[in-house]
Amino acid sequence: MKRSRWSLIILMTLAVAFTSTINIAYAAEPETENAAAEEETPEQKAEREAYEMPVQTNELKKWPKGPATYGEAGIVMEVGTGAILYAKNIDEHEFPASITKVLTALVALENGQLTDEVTFTHDSVAFLQPGDSSIGMKEGDVISLDEALHATLLASANEAAYAVGESVGRNAGHDYNWFLEQMNARCKELGGENSHFANTNGLHDENHYTCARDMALIGRELFKHPEFFDIVQTLNYAIPATDTCEEHIFQQKHKMLIPGNSNYYEYAVGGKTGYTSDALSTLITMAEKDGVRLVCVVLRTHGSNIYSDTKNLLDYGFSNFKKTAASGEEDSKDVDSIIDSDGDGYVMLPEGIKFKDLDMKLKADENARGEAVLTYSYKGYTVGSARAKLSKSYIKDHSAKIRTSKKEENKEKSSGKKLTFAIVVAAAGILLLVFYIRRMIKKQRRRRRKRRRR
Repeated sequence: MKRSRWSLIILMTLAVAFTSTINIAYAAEPETENAAAEEETPEQKAEREAYEMPVQTNELKKWPKGPATYGEAGIVMEVGTGAILYAKNIDEHEFPASITKVLTALVALENGQLTDEVTFTHDSVAFLQPGDSSIGMKEGDVISLDEALHATLLASANEAAYAVGESVGRNAGHDYNWFLEQMNARCKELGGENSHFANTNGLHDENHYTCARDMALIGRELFKHPEFFDIVQTLNYAIPATDTCEEHIFQQKHKMLIPGNSNYYEYAVGGKTGYTSDALSTLITMAEKDGVRLVCVVLRTHGSNIYSDTKNLLDYGFSNFKKTAASGEEDSKDVDSIIDSDGDGYVMLPEGIKFKDLDMKLKADENARGEAVLTYSYKGYTVGSARAKLSKSYIKDHSAKIRTSKKEENKEKSSGKKLTFAIVVAAAGILLLVFYIRRMIKKQRRRRRKRRRR
């Protein structure tokens, strides 16, 4: 009996101890989680939240899944077609910082000559604040546009960017503000709808903003200017000393363009870096591989992830999409044949999606009879275009529709003319009736007056 009691007491003691241990463990778990949450800094939280932001193209059915990024906005665009291969908040307003300077370069190249003089006025150097990127140009310095663009794009010299805008504007018979107007107008001409540029260098201004899509469109246009790529592929550059300027030496800042750097990317052919405390890290990078040219833009990137994000996005674009010629694939009864000049009639077809899955929109070319532009898209995203000769049946039906439309238009015009004539006649009749009634009233008044006199 004594042994049984002692056994029972021991068992009960063990049970109480086990239960207490479990309760302590469960009670400790939330405290551990809370402690971990408390350890996350505001910067780490912002970085994590940016990484968890949705990627819009990843929501498309069958579309290849693109990588998450530590940037709040990002895009990969194919140069030839303008096809958007990757999209993350591509129309959100963001501060561009110094990648603004690629638009400055585009407008300068389109409105000036590399041999033109660039003069540094008081305005082009007086605005600089401590810490602003600069190569130390002084008021009165005179260099060539070629040298100024090297300083602008390689060293990210803010005074050089200002002087470029001011001098190109002045050489065109205008001023710095005119150059800014050209920047904004040019962006809109390229299809940019969410940008406003208030300066040529990208220093912070609440009214100076852009979006990933607009910057990619600007980068795409720069492929028409080989001189831009000559400049941005330069690793080391020196502006020689002259009677009007002292020597200035500077280097490439875009690490993906520097062989031997840990961030070097063998397919990168151009680009521009950017950073301000308001914009965070920004980057535009042009790359080419196996005949495919891409523009990648990442904005508001948290932490030191700007280059790894860009590399992942470019690898994604090169690995998951291929050029597919429209000729041989297009079977619409409205199309006779694809006009493929220099291989420009193609789409960027994602893996897992076939040509027949694409939507095609046909727009007849009013300036070229019997021809049209075909635009291909997938779930609202344009993936390419091609010129085509229209089929005889389409031309016949379209001509008949045009004739019918003109007849209806003429009928409407004729009916409109008849209606207008009827309205005019009716109005004239009403006026005559009013005139007649007023005249009768006046006669009656005269008769009454004569009777009263009698």
